[in-house]
Amino acid sequence: MTTGIERLAAALADRYRIERELGAGGMATVYLAQDLKHDRKVAVKVLRPELAAVIGAERFLSEIKTTANLQHPHILPLFDSGEAGRQGSGEQTFLFYVMPYVEGESLRDRLTREKQLPIADAVRIAKEVASALDYAHRHGIIHRDIKPENVMLHDGSALVADFGIALAASKAGSTRMTETGMSLGTPSYMSPEQAMGEREITARSDVYALGAMVYEMLVGDPPFIGSTAQAIVAKVLTEKPTPPSALRETVPEAVEDAVLTALAKLPADRWSSAAAFAAALDGQRSGTPTTANHPRRTIGRPVVSGWNLGASWPWLAALVFAVIAALVGWLRPGSGPGMLRQQVMLWHVNLPQPLDPGARILASQAAIAPDGSSIVYSEPDGGFHLMRKLRDAAEATPIAGTEGAVSPFFSPDGRWIGYTTTDGLLRKVPVSGGGSITLAQDVATDYEVAAWLDDQTIVYADRRRWLSRVSADGPSGRPTPFHHVGNAGVATLWPLPGSRGVLLTVCNGNCAVYSYVAVYDFAADSARLLVPQAAGAWYSPTGHLLYTSRDGGLYAAAFDPRRLAIRSGSVPVIENVEPTRFTLSNAGTVLYSLDPVTRAGSGLVWVTREGRASPVDSTWQGRFEYPALSPDGSMIAVSLRGRTTDLWIRRASGTRQRVIAGGVANWRASWFPDRLSFAFVSVRSADTSSEDVVLYRARADGAGSPQLLLKYRLPLWESEVSGDGRWLVVRADESGHNRVFARRLDGDTALIPLVSGDENGVEVALSPDARWLAYTSTLADGNVVVASFPDMESKRQVSQGGGFEPRWARNGRELFFKSQGQMMAVSVAPGPGFNPGDSRPLFSLEGYRVARNRAQYDVAPDGRFLMIRETGSEAGVVYTEHWFDELEAKVHQ
Repeated sequence: MTTGIERLAAALADRYRIERELGAGGMATVYLAQDLKHDRKVAVKVLRPELAAVIGAERFLSEIKTTANLQHPHILPLFDSGEAGRQGSGEQTFLFYVMPYVEGESLRDRLTREKQLPIADAVRIAKEVASALDYAHRHGIIHRDIKPENVMLHDGSALVADFGIALAASKAGSTRMTETGMSLGTPSYMSPEQAMGEREITARSDVYALGAMVYEMLVGDPPFIGSTAQAIVAKVLTEKPTPPSALRETVPEAVEDAVLTALAKLPADRWSSAAAFAAALDGQRSGTPTTANHPRRTIGRPVVSGWNLGASWPWLAALVFAVIAALVGWLRPGSGPGMLRQQVMLWHVNLPQPLDPGARILASQAAIAPDGSSIVYSEPDGGFHLMRKLRDAAEATPIAGTEGAVSPFFSPDGRWIGYTTTDGLLRKVPVSGGGSITLAQDVATDYEVAAWLDDQTIVYADRRRWLSRVSADGPSGRPTPFHHVGNAGVATLWPLPGSRGVLLTVCNGNCAVYSYVAVYDFAADSARLLVPQAAGAWYSPTGHLLYTSRDGGLYAAAFDPRRLAIRSGSVPVIENVEPTRFTLSNAGTVLYSLDPVTRAGSGLVWVTREGRASPVDSTWQGRFEYPALSPDGSMIAVSLRGRTTDLWIRRASGTRQRVIAGGVANWRASWFPDRLSFAFVSVRSADTSSEDVVLYRARADGAGSPQLLLKYRLPLWESEVSGDGRWLVVRADESGHNRVFARRLDGDTALIPLVSGDENGVEVALSPDARWLAYTSTLADGNVVVASFPDMESKRQVSQGGGFEPRWARNGRELFFKSQGQMMAVSVAPGPGFNPGDSRPLFSLEGYRVARNRAQYDVAPDGRFLMIRETGSEAGVVYTEHWFDELEAKVHQ
C-alpha cells in the first residue's frame, strides 16, 4: 500500500528528496527534505487536504507569492511553493511551500522543557517577534496564528514561521472561510474578535496573540486554558486574565502592564502596533490606550462587573446575558412551558452495535417524528429491526417488514419512515403500517447516511463514498450521484429547509481523530466547510446550526438557511453530549446520549496487594490510558485523551512534561532498561489501518525530538522492550488479525514472527530476564499464555475462564493478570523451565480501567500496582420536550 508520504515523495522527486516527517499541526504537516538543486536541508510544509480544498490551488499559489517578499531577520523566509501530483488525474495532489530547515528548536519545545523562561529571555524573544510582526503589518500582512509552535529559535534568536500559510488561508480563502465559520488561529492565542469569526481582523489581533504568548513564557501557561477548544474560547470572551505577578512575583510592573494591555478584550484598548507593545515591555509607553488600567495582583474573574455593556460590543453584552440566562435556566430546570427532561433506557441508542467485522453503527439509531408524537429506533435483539414508541404508550411495538433496518429517519410530513439496512438497501415504510419499499441499493452500512428533503427526494451516502439523490416516490427513479467525499466517510446527513442543501459530517474511522462538518449547497453544486473538528450536525427550526464537538458537548451557532452560512460564533448548549448521538424534531423534542468518555474522568492511583488505594497526584485528573513505570519506578509515562491523545511523563518530584511527537495519538509506552528513554506507539494520521501507526523513541528528560524507531507495512499497535535491552517485541494488525513479532535492536534487525496463522495475540509482556513472553491468546479461548522467548516452542496456559492484561513482577517471581473482575497473581518458581503455581485473587477490579488491547496498569519495583481509577458515571440517554425555549435562552439570539 502506498502511503501519503510515499505519494508526496514521488510527486516532489524531481526537486526534493523527502526524508521524514518532522511534525503535524491543525493546518499542515511538515517534512524534512533535501533540496536537490541547492544541496541543502529544507522544511516542506504540506497543507491538510480539507484546508487545501477550502483555499483552492490557484488562489493559494497566487496569494502565497506575497510572502516571498517578506525579508526580515526575524521572519523565516519562503523558498518555494507549488502544487505537486498529477493534476486532473483524480488522485490527491499536494499544496506545499518550502522554508529553510532550522537547526534548533521551536519556542514550544523550549517551553515544554523549561515551563517558564527567564524574564530577560521572554522579553527579548517577545521584542524580536514584535519586530517581525511590525514589519509584516506595515506591508499589509497579518499573521493570524502567532503561537509558540510558529516561533523557531536559532542560536537563541526568534524566527517567525508560517506567514505563508496564514496569509494564503486568511486572504485567499477569506470569503469562504468566513462564510463557513472556520477561523484561523489556536484557541489559547486567539483574540476575542477572531474567536467570534469577525470578518475584519486587524494587526491588533496579532498583538493579542503575542501578548498571550509572552504571558505563557512568563507564567508557564497561556492566559486561558480549558479541557476543550470551546471552553477556552468561552474564557477568552468572558474572563480577565490573572495578572502574571500573582503567579510569578518577579515579573516587572512594566512587563505586566504591557502584557495585560495587549490582552484587552477590545482591539481599541490594546497597543496600537506591535512596535508599541515592544517599547512598552521596556517601560516606554508609546501608543498607549487611554483606558488601560491593570491593578497588580488582582485575581482573574468573569468580565461582568466593571464593564459598560452598552458601550461594548453587542455580541459581548449578548454573551454575558446568555451566560446569566443559562445559569438561571439550570437552577430552574422546570422553566419553559411543559418542559420535560428524563433519562430513558434505550441502551442500544447509546452504544455502537456491530454489523459485521468491518462496520459499526456510529450515529444515534433513533429518529423523532416531526410533531414529536413518536420515536422510532433500531432494535438489535434478534437481528436489527425498527421499533416505534408513541409518546403516551407504555411500550414500543415492532414495525413489520423492517428486518435488518438501521438508521431510521422520518419524511417531512411524518407519514413515512426511511431507513437503511445492514445489507446496503435504502427503504421506506408507512408509519401506519404496510410493506417496505426499496428505493436504492449499495448504500453505506456503517453510518447514519440518509436524509429526506422537502422536495421528496432522499440524499444518502453509498459504499463508494459518493452522496447520491433519489426520488422518495418509489423505485422507478435512478439515483443521481453528485458529490464524492474523498477517502473519508459520511457519518451524518441532515436536511436543510427548502431542499437548499444538506449538512454532512465527514470523518475517518470512528470520527475520534478526523472529522468536520460541511454543507452541500445544491444551487452552487459544491460542498464547503462549516465547522472543523466537529462530528455530527443538525439544523434547528429556531435558525441555528447544532453540532457536537469531537470532545463531547452540543454547540449552537446562528445559521442563515438561505445563504447556508454561519452568522455568529458558537456557544455550548448541552454538556457531555456524545459526538453524533443527537437528534431532534421540528416540535422541539430532542434525544441524545451522554458521552461516557467525557463524563468519566480518571485518576492514577497506587494499589497495594490487599487492594488499598492512594492517589498518585490528586491534582492531576483526566482521561488516562496505558500507564508505564520506568525501571526504577521514579517516572510514569501515561497518555491523556483529549482532542488528540498525548503522552506525558511524570517524575517523582511531581513535575509533568508532555512528549511533543505530533500525529493524532501517542500512547502505550515501554521503557528501555537504562530508564533514559522509552518506546511508544504514534498514530501519525487518521488512517489507522495504514503503516502510519509506527513506533517512536523519546528521551525521558525531554531533550530533542522523538525519533522513529520502527515502521512496518502493517500498523504497529503495541511494543515491549526486553529487560536486557536486546529485543523489541511488537504487535501488528493485519486485516483484523493481531500478529506478534520480535526484532533485535542490534545486529540482524529482521522481524521474527512469534504469533501468526490462526492465533491472535495481544497484551504482550516480556519477563524481566527476557526468557518468557506472556500474552492473551485467541487459541486459548481468550486466556493468558506464557511461551518461551524467542523460540516460542514451549507454551503454557496460566489463566482459566478468561484472562487478560498480563504483567510481570519486577523480580520475575510472579505473573499478574485480570480475570473475572479480579486482579490475579501466579507464583513463578525459579529454574530453567516455566513452573507456575496456582492463580489466586488479590483484589477486586471494580472501579478500575480495563481494556483488552494493552495493559491498563503496571507493577512497581516495591510490588504496588499503578492503576487507573474511574471517577465518572455511566452514560445514559436523555429525552427532552420543548427544548427550543432552553436553546433560545442559552444562545440569546
